[in-house]
Amino acid sequence: MDFEIRKIRTAQGRSQLVREREEYFRLMDQGLSSREACRRVGINIRTGKRWRNGRNPSGRSKAAPPANAVVPPSGPSRYLREADRIYIADRLREKASVRAIAAGLGRSPSTISREIRRNRHPENGQYRPFAAQARADSRRPRPKPGKIGRTPELRNFIQDRLDLRWSPEQICQALRIRFPERPEMQVVHETVYQALYVQGRGELRRELARVLRTGRIRRKPHRQAASRQPRFATPMVMISECPAEADDRAVPGHWEGDLIIGKDNASAIGTLVERATRYVMLLHLPDGRSAEHVRDALVTTAQTLPSHLIRSLTWDQGSEMAAHGAFTLATDVPVYFCDPASPWQRGSNENTNGLLRQYFPKGTDLSSHTREHLDTVAAELNGRPRKTLGWETPAERLHKLLKA
Repeated sequence: MDFEIRKIRTAQGRSQLVREREEYFRLMDQGLSSREACRRVGINIRTGKRWRNGRNPSGRSKAAPPANAVVPPSGPSRYLREADRIYIADRLREKASVRAIAAGLGRSPSTISREIRRNRHPENGQYRPFAAQARADSRRPRPKPGKIGRTPELRNFIQDRLDLRWSPEQICQALRIRFPERPEMQVVHETVYQALYVQGRGELRRELARVLRTGRIRRKPHRQAASRQPRFATPMVMISECPAEADDRAVPGHWEGDLIIGKDNASAIGTLVERATRYVMLLHLPDGRSAEHVRDALVTTAQTLPSHLIRSLTWDQGSEMAAHGAFTLATDVPVYFCDPASPWQRGSNENTNGLLRQYFPKGTDLSSHTREHLDTVAAELNGRPRKTLGWETPAERLHKLLKA
């Protein structure tokens, strides 16, 4: 039975065309032409074409879901599927925003905007889902021919320079200078290495790898992080396991340490800062900054303090703390290590090191300073009033703790 055609054909709005659209696609599934389906439903041919929105590569009309249908998110699939692209096309016709479309599919907004930009019609800019699916399928097959293999002029240029023992980076810079207006003649040096090392590419002669400075014909794999040797013989205890009392500075006795380095990395001075009082102590390292020298200086300094004023030590992961296990064994003071590239985890010490550069400028020989001079500098810093201490000095705050 034919679908009941409404007698009043004035604009009814999108929600009023739901039944007509469902009937249109039902007739299309039965094999009727779009023109006949439009005639039976009572809609304009252009409306049917807009609903159908293109054809799949086989040339047969393919039905899209009704406008009120809920398309489930793509789920764990890595790629957008045909149903997703039909949903995108429908929502674009409704003038929905990219973020709204992404929310409906459970995808990132950048995924949707990239899909529309890549797979829309190259001339009129319209997004047709089946044509978009065909474009995406055509780009997916692997392996793809590389840029060097597709451009004989580029391949010959690179091969000639490799024969002259140029490095891939030198070749790539020369390409940018020689062909500034031709992007097809420009590559990054990693592309050259891939053409030399990766089997199956065949873009450059295999023997050209031997003219590289390393002389290797294949890459030397780096060890995985899980297989690397531990940094220190004694396992590190990370700062995340440090007591909470050290983090809030409520209890004195938790210290932060580091080295300031002199000229040519040949000399150093150790710095210790107590977190609660900002009290500074300097380590004298006239003979070097090896792990043994730092350990001995730390042990000597720790033995001058009462046990309740040295509860822990926090340091970065520098090699000078390789003997931290021996230090803990000699003093019963645990050592906690900061995360890599996280100087803010020892903020008091970093600030103090900046103050100390007034006395020990960068690029100077720090081994020339005597023990007495280091004590004088530390006394000056400990005698400065600090805003964070209510304008008390670190020495006064430490004296109160000792007295208590």
